[in-house]
Amino acid sequence: MSNADIYHEMIVDYSRNPVNYGKIEDHDVTFHDSNPLCGDSIDIDLKIADNKVTDIKFHGKGCAICMACSSVLTEITKGKNLEEVRKIEKNDILSELGLEHLQAVRIKCALLSLKVLKSALYTYLADHLDDSQDIDKLKEDAASLY
Repeated sequence: MSNADIYHEMIVDYSRNPVNYGKIEDHDVTFHDSNPLCGDSIDIDLKIADNKVTDIKFHGKGCAICMACSSVLTEITKGKNLEEVRKIEKNDILSELGLEHLQAVRIKCALLSLKVLKSALYTYLADHLDDSQDIDKLKEDAASLY
């Protein structure tokens, strides 16, 4: 079995059996976004304690790539402190599923969950920051996501 076959199997398995799928009723922050070109629509709920993501879940609908990447992202994120979450990059997700050379038309499917996660994180941080310089830095980070 080739690496491509293994990655294909992982994508199919994650899309059929997503990890961390569901809602967190008492979340600290939630965020939603969609990709109208593909019909993907994802919400991410975060539970944060002591500056760490103690729980993360996603729900919505999406293509196999979107669902697989959302599952992988939640696995990567859970247990990390907020600064580590800020540093998660697209290749952290894509490389887990062998999607480093994904076609441009599918990259939005793969990265929708990362966009939603970062938006949720920035929303949470903006609500908990007192320093306007830190808020401005968050805005710069958010603007450079895509």
